[in-house]
Amino acid sequence: MRPLPMDSLGTPVIAPASGPKSLEEGLKNNLISLLQRQRSAQLGDGTPSADVRIDRINRAIALLVDHKDAIADALRGDFGHRSLHTSLLADVAAPIVSLKRARSKLRGWMKPERRKVTPAFLRLFGARAHVMYQPKGVVGILSPWNYPLQLTFTPLAGVFAAGCRAMIKPSELSPRTSDLMAELFRNAFAETEVVVVKGGPDVGAAFAGLPFDHLLFTGSSSIGRHVARAAAENLVPLTLELGGKSPVIVGRSADLSLATKRLMLGKTLNAGQACLSPDFAIVPRECVTDFVREAKSAVAAMYPSLRENPDYTSIINRRHYARLATYLQDARAKGAEIVEINPAGEDFREQIHHKIPPTLILNPTDDMLVMQDEIFGPLLPVATYQSIDEAIRAVNARPRALALYYFGNDKSEQELVLTRTISGGVTVNDVIQHVTMDDLPFGGTGPSGMGAYHGIEGFRTFSHAKAVFRQSSLDVMAMLRPPWGDRFMKIVASLTKR
Repeated sequence: MRPLPMDSLGTPVIAPASGPKSLEEGLKNNLISLLQRQRSAQLGDGTPSADVRIDRINRAIALLVDHKDAIADALRGDFGHRSLHTSLLADVAAPIVSLKRARSKLRGWMKPERRKVTPAFLRLFGARAHVMYQPKGVVGILSPWNYPLQLTFTPLAGVFAAGCRAMIKPSELSPRTSDLMAELFRNAFAETEVVVVKGGPDVGAAFAGLPFDHLLFTGSSSIGRHVARAAAENLVPLTLELGGKSPVIVGRSADLSLATKRLMLGKTLNAGQACLSPDFAIVPRECVTDFVREAKSAVAAMYPSLRENPDYTSIINRRHYARLATYLQDARAKGAEIVEINPAGEDFREQIHHKIPPTLILNPTDDMLVMQDEIFGPLLPVATYQSIDEAIRAVNARPRALALYYFGNDKSEQELVLTRTISGGVTVNDVIQHVTMDDLPFGGTGPSGMGAYHGIEGFRTFSHAKAVFRQSSLDVMAMLRPPWGDRFMKIVASLTKR
């Protein structure tokens, strides 16, 4: 195989092809070369032991621990400004928790799982059945820009626990962080274990079309459709972690002050640039005024000022900033009441960053852009309902979301919301927190994704569950071989009763 082009750090860079080859062909050939190297190493080395898997996890943890300051600096540079505390919590500490849990549990996860033998009499003669979890092989990871370390290293916990290798394509919208990740992995892992490839949308498209043993994509639903089509060409097993409009239902039994504190924390975390960010709220009609008052109070307590506040994150770039501004203009033009929460009354028209104050959009209608697209910013439409059935109907009228949030202490109403709505996951009396429970599966459903990972689900997602049956050494199946007669028919009759 011809060598791949490298940058100054020795990281593979998938560059446009030259000569008679098309751009697409050159990209594909370079990527396939990397994939073949990893697959050859996987097949040559055989199934990795628990110690090998733990060593890989330990090296991943060390990268996060030893380079946390550099990670925070890179993220700050990509966002223009990004809260140091957000970076340390979400992109360093959170994936470390997942990696450590995988490290502590993987020996147990690796054990063959005994299953019942049927018909049961076969067991008496020594037949046995079990499931063995075998590494799928090479896993492709397409990671996003909003939490680039978390959404690379957290799936790696399952990838390494399962005994797989990884090719990673990070987002071009966070180039400093992508460069740093590429350097860190290059220094700590062989290219046949983990490799990072950098490039724009053309590289991403070619990457999605590779014949991986599994592909994980985290990003928007619109791009997810393209990834699914590309993976289908090679029948690649696929996990899609998408987004959508995650609703918040505020019940009449909720502690409104506590609910808005938790809701607005989730909405302002990373300036709302999260797939699990609450996307719109549905509150009792008579509670809107109180909800607005409590939301203002909650934001003011967290962020007495916003413009130069180091805790408040910028929008990633000018294009996304302009997109959010368009949502506000469209909503205002269509009759919404815009409530900007700006505790210090600061002027955001001229700024070196792309900060947007938390903003409530009252009286939203379905024809508004902000109610059609995933927001990915600190804007919160606030709709109203009269009965809980009305709120549930409003949720069910939309595509199934990655998350649903319910606030309220009425147990029967909680159960009603849980059983009559479908979403990837649910947090009751808070937002986002279900994703921090590493023993719970994380994933969407339908338009918000397919498949799940985290904890044992991550291990199983990146493993092949191979069914193994060991037949008895006695010739117990002789009765099922021709020529068939009365004895055979008696066996069939015994199996076909009600």
